[in-house]
Amino acid sequence: MHLTKELPIPFPILVTNEQQTIIDFNEYFNQIELPSLQKGQPITDFFDQWVPSDDFYIAHYNDHKYLLVSTTYEYLEGKHYIYILLNGDHYVDLLEKVKELDKYNRELDAIIESSYDGFYITDHQGTTLKVNSAIERITGIPREYYIGKNIKYLLEKGILTESVTLKVLERNEAVTVVQKNHNQMETMLTGSPIYNEAGEIEKVVTNIRDLSELNNLHQELKKVQQLNDQYKHELERLKAHKNLDPEVVIKSKKMEELFQVAERLANVDATVLVLGETGVGKDVLTRHLYRVSNRYDTGKLIKVNCGAIPKDLLESELFGYESGAFSGASRSGKPGMFELADRGFLFLDEVGELPLDLQVKLLRVLQEKEIQRVGGTDVKEVDVRVIAATNKDLKKMVEQGMFREDLYYRLHVVPVSIPPLRERRDDILPLVQHFLNENNRKYQISKSFDRSLKEFFYQYDWPGNVRELANLVERLMLTVPTNELKMKDLPDDYRKAKKPSAYVAMEMRTSNEMGTPNETRTLKEAVEQAEQEVLTLAAQQFQTTYEIAEHLGTSQATIVRKLQKYKIKPTNTKMN
Repeated sequence: MHLTKELPIPFPILVTNEQQTIIDFNEYFNQIELPSLQKGQPITDFFDQWVPSDDFYIAHYNDHKYLLVSTTYEYLEGKHYIYILLNGDHYVDLLEKVKELDKYNRELDAIIESSYDGFYITDHQGTTLKVNSAIERITGIPREYYIGKNIKYLLEKGILTESVTLKVLERNEAVTVVQKNHNQMETMLTGSPIYNEAGEIEKVVTNIRDLSELNNLHQELKKVQQLNDQYKHELERLKAHKNLDPEVVIKSKKMEELFQVAERLANVDATVLVLGETGVGKDVLTRHLYRVSNRYDTGKLIKVNCGAIPKDLLESELFGYESGAFSGASRSGKPGMFELADRGFLFLDEVGELPLDLQVKLLRVLQEKEIQRVGGTDVKEVDVRVIAATNKDLKKMVEQGMFREDLYYRLHVVPVSIPPLRERRDDILPLVQHFLNENNRKYQISKSFDRSLKEFFYQYDWPGNVRELANLVERLMLTVPTNELKMKDLPDDYRKAKKPSAYVAMEMRTSNEMGTPNETRTLKEAVEQAEQEVLTLAAQQFQTTYEIAEHLGTSQATIVRKLQKYKIKPTNTKMN
């Protein structure tokens, strides 16, 4: 029987019976790398693997893969199977790629499904292909409802209020819109086109994000931030009340008493007149007064330097102006400093520089609590706490006709006089250390002052007071290259001003304070004065009494006894 001769097909063909035993094969089998076929043997003996797959088989021999397409037919001897042997390498590769694509599709589906945002995918005609379950949470409509439906149909039914997909198809680009859906939930939709090889839109992928929760989180964050600002605000007030204000550095008894008075004046609306030489810290006292007052919560501290603003502009700066009040004025007008300081503090520095015509307007504000803008007719009420400051003798200016007497008494309700630095020497070295630390931090350097330079700072009279001291410290730290600064680093004008003997200068100062400048003191008294001077300086420089004793060449017990004798209160010294 030669069935293969009756099948003129140019491929290797073999025939088996129902028991899969070979009964015939054609000549093409001689052209492939398989062992010699013999009739009467099972077909599976000729392959390393034999894998059934639907209507065909995949067979492996060495590194080769074969595809066997089979069919059955009835012949004289019964049922037979005909196998056509084909090269299966390409087919097996395709199977592997299909499995890999199937894996990628499952991963992509899992990613889309796990997204908290909604995903909506359509074809190039706007027909829905795929959505994830998040769409149900956002829209309240089952996901199955969308599948197979066109965007236009969903718009007609009111499911969608606006279609990002249609916009993408019209514009041929990504589109983002923010809208509310039929549940009145605010959402952000971003549609992105997917192009085919010809550059045409094949699909549109839309991401739908629920903004309601994000908005709620933003509101909660805003509330927390406001609460945090409130806590910081209250903390600043507590710091000020506890004399922890970072801007206030005081050690002398005079200044401690002065700031205690200021805190008692904080929550009364009386006008305060701050007196003192240039640079003594009038603005520091004013800021402290503002920070410990209740107005710190309701208004701002506005500072006006009456001597720094041209007199022809000072009125408009203080009281504001209306539209068209003068050439160059803003069309919308401008509020003045009094309006900006409403429910807060207005600090009038160098108030003695106010021209007489403005003194009249200031007096009216203090008496009537009303202002009138330049070029305006309306009167506006203001609630302002006025703090005035000057380094001039206003009483003498009144006598000379340079300052209004009624305004003087209106400002002079609560006068506060800040003593010059030479009269509160206990503040000098703490201030030096404060400016030293501040500049080291500001300029990222590490400078220090030796003992002789600190003694100079303590003894110098500082005609420019705290401002002069701060400027000199900064100047030395920036211009001297060495890390430890000494007397020789002082500018010439300061070195010439130094007295030859520190304790003699102190002796002279003490005698003057006692009203006996020409009285001759005993040697014992002079020694005690010098001893007290040295101990005072040392107590401000060293951390412990042991360090003071080592520096002065004596015992720690002696230092403790001497400090107690002269009633020296250490500033940064630990009494051990």
